[in-house]
Amino acid sequence: MTRRAPALGWGLLLAGALVASFCVLTVQLAFAALAVGVVGMAHGASDLAIVEHRRRPAFLMLYVSALFVCLMWWIVDPAIALPAFLLASAVHFGLEDAPASRPFERIARGISLVATPATLHAASLARILDLAGVRESGAPAMVSILAVAGGVAAACLVIIGAARHDRRLLAGTTALLILPPLVGFSVGFLVLHAVPQTKERRDRLRCVTTIMYLRATGPILVLAVLLVGIVGGVLLRWDPSGVRSLFAGVAALAMPHLLVTPYFDRVVGRPGSMGLPRAHRDVVRAHVLE
Repeated sequence: MTRRAPALGWGLLLAGALVASFCVLTVQLAFAALAVGVVGMAHGASDLAIVEHRRRPAFLMLYVSALFVCLMWWIVDPAIALPAFLLASAVHFGLEDAPASRPFERIARGISLVATPATLHAASLARILDLAGVRESGAPAMVSILAVAGGVAAACLVIIGAARHDRRLLAGTTALLILPPLVGFSVGFLVLHAVPQTKERRDRLRCVTTIMYLRATGPILVLAVLLVGIVGGVLLRWDPSGVRSLFAGVAALAMPHLLVTPYFDRVVGRPGSMGLPRAHRDVVRAHVLE
């Protein structure tokens, strides 16, 4: 059963992605909300656990402050908040999803996750960006840049994946390229970033199984999901489609995860603490990414 569970999970994800791909935007949005806003948050739910106890008050203060600043930014000026969020996400994905010994792959991974969905679905992405709050005058140029950059990055990753026989990299990149933007990003995000990062966090917290990890981080995860739901509900008054609500809710939690956690995570874990020394983390990351 232990070995069958991951296969079953991936099978359900693929089936759901294929069904959502042929449905209206509302269904694709619901799929993205579940995949990114619930499943994908599991790795970020351990942000507090990997910080030393003595640094947690400062961490929480900055984390919550960044969350509210980001949320206010999305309400006041989403046309600027969205590009900033995509740029910060690209940097985060690049740094987290490939070891430092592969700088070229880091760049390609960071660009691909945020840009490749535009390569074959420019019109669909332009509509989504418009609903998310990007100004109509700036959307075409933004989509064009993303489409070219994403296509080049995807081609590089396909070559790297084929040469390394990396099925995860090939599958995630293919999903980003072929599936509709919201669905493709959701699958690519889980395959290339969220699931490997959850495994790394699980190992760092010395949880033998994923179930143990979820039990340890469950309260934070539930709180995060509730927060995204509340933010989404509040923003529905500005965007009945729900696209802006999803982006704002995810970004409000993601930006502290991208900006605050890495700073506090630089501290080397003490003996007996929940964290691991950075040198050990690099070994764990390389093992997980293989």
